[in-house]
Amino acid sequence: MSILATKPIDQIKAEAAGGEHGLKRVLGPVNLVSLGIGAIIGTGIFVLTGQAAAAHAGPAIVLSMVLAGFASALAGLCYAEFASTVPIAGSAYTYGYATLGEFVAWIIGWDLILEYALGAATVAVGWSGYVVSFLHDFGISFPAALSAAPGTQVVLSDGGVATAVFNLPAVVITVLVTILLVIGIQESASVNSAIVIVKVAVVLLVIAAGAVFVNTANWHPFIPPNTGKFGEFGWSGIMRGAGVIFFAYIGFDAVSTAAQEAKNPQRDMPIGILGSLVICTILYILVSAVMVGLVPYTELGVAAPMAVAIDAARAHAAGSSMAGLIAIMPYIVKLGAIAGLSSVMVVMMLGQPRVFMSMGNDGLLPAWASKIHPKFRTPYVTTIITGVVVSIAAGFTPIKILGELVSIGTLLAFVIVSLGIIVLRRKRPDLERPFRTPMVPFVPALSAIVALALMASLPRETWERLVIWMVIGIVLYFAYGYKHSVLRSGSAARASGRR
Repeated sequence: MSILATKPIDQIKAEAAGGEHGLKRVLGPVNLVSLGIGAIIGTGIFVLTGQAAAAHAGPAIVLSMVLAGFASALAGLCYAEFASTVPIAGSAYTYGYATLGEFVAWIIGWDLILEYALGAATVAVGWSGYVVSFLHDFGISFPAALSAAPGTQVVLSDGGVATAVFNLPAVVITVLVTILLVIGIQESASVNSAIVIVKVAVVLLVIAAGAVFVNTANWHPFIPPNTGKFGEFGWSGIMRGAGVIFFAYIGFDAVSTAAQEAKNPQRDMPIGILGSLVICTILYILVSAVMVGLVPYTELGVAAPMAVAIDAARAHAAGSSMAGLIAIMPYIVKLGAIAGLSSVMVVMMLGQPRVFMSMGNDGLLPAWASKIHPKFRTPYVTTIITGVVVSIAAGFTPIKILGELVSIGTLLAFVIVSLGIIVLRRKRPDLERPFRTPMVPFVPALSAIVALALMASLPRETWERLVIWMVIGIVLYFAYGYKHSVLRSGSAARASGRR
């Protein structure tokens, strides 16, 4: 059988049923929208937005947000159709298997490690930066050597500089989230929903309070002139900024990994994906405009840029009627960021094990990858492995490298999912589609083109890392997955025995 053999959708749906030994179907539309918001509002807005403004787009980071949001909306429409038509935990991996074949599905599954596992690692690093800053506000100095990736120069409170060797807070939060996810999906969703309420309230507070003290002079020039190098301001900087902060939008597709735990996935998955995306896009555009209006964009290239913006608002508010509120805002923002980044990790680390589980069910990974805990009904083995991988990446890798890898990995998945919609419409026009992407093939084709354009705007080094990662994945496929594929061997009994 060809390596491009596709998996029958009827078979996929049958496997999704799961029975009493499958995943629990406990999530409703509110849970799914909350999961999406929980994943979307995080490192992108609390960390990467400021860095992208400082290095690439300037005040025009607002346009970068619009562009990234537009690309996400196009991809979101494609994900919504797939998630309602093929409601299984594998997300883009499963969609690729049903439309483009096993080898492409493997490539997507391997690529999704960049999105979910390294995405969680990126968030953990951002979480660490806010925790260290928050502790410093209360006079607690966390050891600089244990607060960032090896070789990172950390500025001390006395103005001195220390070289970090390990990011301990990032590892601690990873371990805690891993434990929560092993315990259960309902518990994880409940914790996420509570945190989402807190961080959305914080973002709204930043927008409302910060808007009062915006200095419009900081918006000029709105598009700083290009330095002569692609990606450093000008229109190419807006593109590069969109490519970098695209990471801020990737939560909506993580919702699709919970399809097997949704009560009514055909109806609720599109609501969760598109609802969370619309809400977060509006919040992102507003908060990014306020941030670059409060402080010159050149000062936002730090680990906690929103905290820098609020500190500027506090200085402007001195002596005004809002001085009291603004005075405590830095603490509220940092606490909200800490909580918010925690929920992003919950959703990212929820998604990765479920992709591994689907790959294990298909024989492309060893049998242990598909094991479900007899009591908690969670993919506990892959959850623990994901936790270990994320801990290592978060403890030893700088956030800039992580963020760019996550962006390019996510964009590649979007390209494949978008093309998959066109292929499936032609191959199975009769298939029941509770949600239909509008204007096919125009919308999915445009989605793929925009995602490719954003990929092209990312640095050459990021492309080189992507190629190396994919070569490793291809070698692993032919060394193991090709030989053990359930579809290729035709062993349906083996698939059921893996549960």
